[in-house]
Amino acid sequence: MQSANQPSVTWRTHITLILLALVYVFSFIDRNVIAIVLEPIKQEFGASDTMMGLMSGLAFAVLYAGLSLPLGRMADRGVNRRTMIATCCGLWSLATMACGMVTQFWQLMMARMTVAVGEAGGMAPSVSMVSDLYPPHRRSLAMSILMLGPHIGLLAAMVAGGWMAQEWGWRSVFLWFGAPGIVLALLLFLFCKDPGRGVFDSAATKASDAAAKQEPFIKSLKSILQVRAFLFVCLACAVAGLAGYGYGIWAPTFMVRNFDISLAQAGLTFGIASGIFAAAGSILSAVYCDRLTRKDCRWQIRLPLIGIIISLPMGIGFLLWPADAYWMIGELKVPQAIMFAAGFSFFNSWWPTLSYAAVSHLMTSRQRATGAATLNLFVTLFGAGLGPLTAGSLSDVFSSSMGDDSLKYALVATLSLLVFSAYFYTRALKPYQSRMEDLSGSAATASGMTENIQNKQTDTQTVS
Repeated sequence: MQSANQPSVTWRTHITLILLALVYVFSFIDRNVIAIVLEPIKQEFGASDTMMGLMSGLAFAVLYAGLSLPLGRMADRGVNRRTMIATCCGLWSLATMACGMVTQFWQLMMARMTVAVGEAGGMAPSVSMVSDLYPPHRRSLAMSILMLGPHIGLLAAMVAGGWMAQEWGWRSVFLWFGAPGIVLALLLFLFCKDPGRGVFDSAATKASDAAAKQEPFIKSLKSILQVRAFLFVCLACAVAGLAGYGYGIWAPTFMVRNFDISLAQAGLTFGIASGIFAAAGSILSAVYCDRLTRKDCRWQIRLPLIGIIISLPMGIGFLLWPADAYWMIGELKVPQAIMFAAGFSFFNSWWPTLSYAAVSHLMTSRQRATGAATLNLFVTLFGAGLGPLTAGSLSDVFSSSMGDDSLKYALVATLSLLVFSAYFYTRALKPYQSRMEDLSGSAATASGMTENIQNKQTDTQTVS
């Protein structure tokens, strides 16, 4: 018979997931909408591609990376995750609006860094909270819904952002996209609650976690990094993030320069192709992953690996396809290369969703937020931080020899780093299987110990 206090998935669970996903949508918009307005900002402030890469990437990533781990640790130690996410969402939304009010380049840099302060406390607690909203066999699909944030955010930022920038100027983009986050923060705070940690874990695992002494932060982080599968997944995601962020931030600017189209056209075509196909790839990969991992847990790592391998030639095809090959849809000029951008987005969307889900499986309930924050650190510092800067710096370096094509070949070089990501995913396969077997064995052992204790207590009561 089902216990009255046994955890279950209800309509409130789904509402919470939807609100968390919407918060992540606007997190990604506020973080990346700057991609569609790089060119007008560069022209207004007279900055180089390197400076724009620094402002759009590293200035954000340094603070984000520095704060995400301690904030993730706070979420693991018992801070109300709902309240933390809502507070941080309000902060980064206000900072995004401030980006549209600056008058000097250094002010924009400071506003971007404040966005990072807020977003550092959003992603890791959200991953941890979603892991506790659903049981393990439904977690990949739930995580994929959360991870729709980047794809829907990209679609909104590119399509609506490009149109806003062309009609009302680049400042309006930050003002309009920052405001909804404040409303979402209030909705999350008023209508959702933290489900508790490890609610779908076995009774033995709960007892073991409750009895375990809380480790100091450095010791806990060290024990997490000693999980070889986790470390390889982090390295794979770091390189994939570097390539992906470098490509994503600069792709609209590349389209404006290479295909001779307007900012609004670039945002519309790139946003629709990338956003819709990335969302489809994320959901489909998660659905099949939940099915395949029931037979072999290594599919949690194999599918991201396959997605990376297929996406690489797609991305290079987008960059090298002839610029004068296009379709006319009414008055809209659509480069034929956009079909490769759609393919890249579909397959490259596999690794974020499935990697975060893999981390939720690799960690115990008291490690999940810290584990997600650590993975976030790798993705953000190397991806959001170094990706745009790497592509922008290479563009400046190549400009003397390649002229107007410098950004094109800078992005080709950046995307080629996906080869190393595939290597790290390959290295993670065996350690991932071993870790999952170890965790299953530990749970079984703990269950046996709990049963023995209960039997002894029963015997003692009988004798009494």
